[in-house]
Amino acid sequence: MREKKDYMVLTFHTTTEAMEMEKKCGEQHIPGRLIPVPRAITAGCGLAWRIPQAEYERYQTAIGHLGISFQQAVALKL
Repeated sequence: MREKKDYMVLTFHTTTEAMEMEKKCGEQHIPGRLIPVPRAITAGCGLAWRIPQAEYERYQTAIGHLGISFQQAVALKL
């Protein structure tokens, strides 16, 4: 079994917001990827953005400047 790591999971109200996050993060070279929303949390749409927790702390300001509203940011071991 693989070791679980610390991630920040950002959830969105709509799929459009999640897809926009993927696009803009790719353009800005912000690490992370779209994942299905983990069962431990609930969200408006079925997609979430997963980023390693240390990277989230590094890129938090840049993510805020992307202009994408997200529903919640949750720290999880995945």
